[in-house]
Amino acid sequence: MNEPELTRLLTRTAAEIRPTRPAETGWERAGRVRRARRAAGAAAVAVFLLGGGTTALLHRSGPPPAAPRPSVTSAPSAPVVQRPPDRLGQAGDPLGRLGDRVAYRLSDRPVSRALALYQPVDPDTGDAGPVRVLGADGMVRELDVVTLAPTRDAEGNEAAALKPGSLSPDGRTAAFAQTGEVVVVGLTDGGVRRYPLAGYLEHVVWAGDRLLVGDDDTAYELDRRTGSARKLPVDPWTLVVPDPARAAGDLFTVGGWSGDGGLAVRRFPASGGAPERRPVTAGKLPPGHQVNEVYGRGWQRGDRIGQAGWTTTAGAAGTTIGAEGVAVLDARTGAVTRLLDLGREDRAKGCCEVYGWTADGDLLLRYDAGLARWRPETGAVDWVASDVPGRLSIAAR
Repeated sequence: MNEPELTRLLTRTAAEIRPTRPAETGWERAGRVRRARRAAGAAAVAVFLLGGGTTALLHRSGPPPAAPRPSVTSAPSAPVVQRPPDRLGQAGDPLGRLGDRVAYRLSDRPVSRALALYQPVDPDTGDAGPVRVLGADGMVRELDVVTLAPTRDAEGNEAAALKPGSLSPDGRTAAFAQTGEVVVVGLTDGGVRRYPLAGYLEHVVWAGDRLLVGDDDTAYELDRRTGSARKLPVDPWTLVVPDPARAAGDLFTVGGWSGDGGLAVRRFPASGGAPERRPVTAGKLPPGHQVNEVYGRGWQRGDRIGQAGWTTTAGAAGTTIGAEGVAVLDARTGAVTRLLDLGREDRAKGCCEVYGWTADGDLLLRYDAGLARWRPETGAVDWVASDVPGRLSIAAR
């Protein structure tokens, strides 16, 4: 296939198909019931396949084309509150191959580096399939070196084993919380190591090469050399994934609601001592706009935190309460500096969890059954992968 034909295929887009089923609801309960298990539901429903030509492109067997990334220019005049276009363009990102068919088993062909992990979830039944590994070579492997059980609590509530923080920033290692242990997989050699740790474990978050693990309400730092673990004074549900460049530094959480003193950013100094609390404020938002509550994992990059949540927005049509949104917060002050307003009509609740920052300052976010990229500095929103229902974990970029 020649270059013009590929270009025509890449420029095809589809009208947005609204989901009809709610997304996984575990994060919604995280802010309300601290010590109760957050029941996990089915993932967001898959959108229809775009068309024969696009489907063939997504499942091609060769390495991905070297699609140039458009340069990012600062746009100080871009509005603080932004909305995605009715039809998203294609980002031309290597992560666009997340939905490709499995080509190898990891045991047969380990990766030099993983770009992402993906665990498909059937939108009708909620059943999760095996975890897949998208390598830097553009090929998808099945993670066959270990059999993972769903995370669960004492009442038997279950959730998919793959969590947003499972993949290490360098893409070489994956970690999975399991009941009574943490499983660490070397993606470059297929090696598996198990670390016993009592409890119904659910969370894994990498802080550089440090591994943070959590159960319902307790966070630990696991020493992978000795297998010992020490408790951390942070809430594992609201813990922000640290900037890999500041992995040994302070930890942050974003959480709270009106019955808990209000939504706030908390900084836990690396040197110890009492945490600092900064209420989340409207910051640069226009009057009538605010972030009310958050869900999913927050991600730090420098002094910014990308976080999904529910918002109040005001416009010509009136005030909307409970709209979906993705906010950029100032970690130093708690102020909202940018807001992607995703609306509420016909959109699944908890639709748009954040999955990290790119090197050029974009936020990757769940967009119904797909993955999108938002540039807060310009307001651009593009498709990365339009049909990947399930759980994702993406390496730092």
